[in-house]
Amino acid sequence: MATVWITGASRGIGRACALLFGQKGWNVAVNYRTSESAALSLCRELEGMGVKALALQGDVSDAVQVRRMASRAEYAFGGIDVLVNNAGIAQQKLFTQLTESDWDRMFDVNVKGMFHCCQAVAPMMIAAGKGSIVNLSSMWGQVGGACEVHYSAAKAAVIGFTRALAKELGLSGIRVNCVAPGVIDTEMNAALGPETMESLREQTPLGCIGTPEQVAQAVLFLAGEDSSFITGQVLSPNGGFVIG
Repeated sequence: MATVWITGASRGIGRACALLFGQKGWNVAVNYRTSESAALSLCRELEGMGVKALALQGDVSDAVQVRRMASRAEYAFGGIDVLVNNAGIAQQKLFTQLTESDWDRMFDVNVKGMFHCCQAVAPMMIAAGKGSIVNLSSMWGQVGGACEVHYSAAKAAVIGFTRALAKELGLSGIRVNCVAPGVIDTEMNAALGPETMESLREQTPLGCIGTPEQVAQAVLFLAGEDSSFITGQVLSPNGGFVIG
């Protein structure tokens, strides 16, 4: 039975990914930073599907904690077949008001966290001669978003990282792809407020806000054998908000 490690899996897109992989028969390593009760509840739900689940507490921006989590997952499951780098943070703030701390924290979680996790699993995948990594970016990483310069820059870095790593690891049988969602109905986006969310819905050609489950379907596709000839690509489920 294959194993997926999903970072930031206790809620939102990460949780939807965990449930979908579990439904498809995957063992799931569930990373969380502070939401222990949510992570444990998710693990119980996954185990009810007949798969194994393991809650892994840790901050992906800390290399030591990431290595510890990867070792625990490898010991529990015998290896990691797929890594989903979902953990991330967002912030809306005028560029002129951004602090160095704002910038550093954004890159520490969204970029450095992905770097740490990829470095932790790459040796396992290289040894196995196979593996799949799916990194979560954003449509703002493709086109940029006002009042989200640091977020857009970090998510653009995720795309560049994905493309470069795909070229480097391809000869080892490892695929690296990226999902760049549009406006999704998550707790993080709910903080934008109902008026902003309604405006974003109206700007989306399909006339609706996306769901975490729709993003999870894109992640599962890129993770599995149905996309075995796809690497270094960006799939953007965004309802037509960004085209091209």
